[in-house]
Amino acid sequence: MIRTIDKSIYTATTVTTGGREGTGTSSDGALDVALSLPGSGGRGTNPEQLLAVGYSACFLGAMRRVKTADHTRVPDDASIEAQVTLGVAGDGGFALAVRLKVDLPGLSDAQKWALVDGAHDLCPYSLALRGNIEIELAIG
Repeated sequence: MIRTIDKSIYTATTVTTGGREGTGTSSDGALDVALSLPGSGGRGTNPEQLLAVGYSACFLGAMRRVKTADHTRVPDDASIEAQVTLGVAGDGGFALAVRLKVDLPGLSDAQKWALVDGAHDLCPYSLALRGNIEIELAIG
């Protein structure tokens, strides 16, 4: 089932030139990045790093919106280490995999999982990627 938008909240507009060895800029000027091939040592970032930052930021925001039975709040010092792996699939094409390691200091494992599982059901990145790529969720 395709999730459709009933009410727009925000639209990001970017222009990329040169592909993985080019540049990317946002229409508002807030983003202006050089792009480099992963592992090339080039001066720019790459799409996998951008996905890792975007997904982890969105996921952390989603955790703050999760309503748990015991009203658990996300600690101010919460963080997410995101790993996005680019690899070759069995059919010879490319594939992505994501691992999010969520650090929620001061919470029990049960509280952590309640927030993580709730965020995975709420986060737009999770909803878009789940069932399409491998996603591993872990707590620290």
